[in-house]
Amino acid sequence: QVQLVESGGGLVQPGGSLRLSCAASGSIFNIYTMGWYRQTPGKQRELVATITSDGSTNYADSVKGRFTISRDNAKNTVYLQMNILKPEDTAVYYCHTYLRTTIFRESVLWGQGTQVTVSS
Repeated sequence: QVQLVESGGGLVQPGGSLRLSCAASGSIFNIYTMGWYRQTPGKQRELVATITSDGSTNYADSVKGRFTISRDNAKNTVYLQMNILKPEDTAVYYCHTYLRTTIFRESVLWGQGTQVTVSS
């Protein structure tokens, strides 16, 4: 089975920075899209940023200019650099990937989630 392992969450003051990482391992043919979503209690999970295999990126308007998504294809890892963090960025952040795991199967997988708390 393919596994996504997230790291990098924590507590940070407003205006601070964090860098999230998500590494995929297991039986992987190709990873097409990787991204980050976030969710707070009682709210829908929302898109934060995505990046395709060729490096094309997409950001939520709320994080554009502050967050940067990147990937290391050799390591099957996606990163989210979060700068100028605001209290409203507080959420559980989930790694997301759309990938091919077998010759006949494409899958959408989620990481375990990592808590990001922005507070003074």
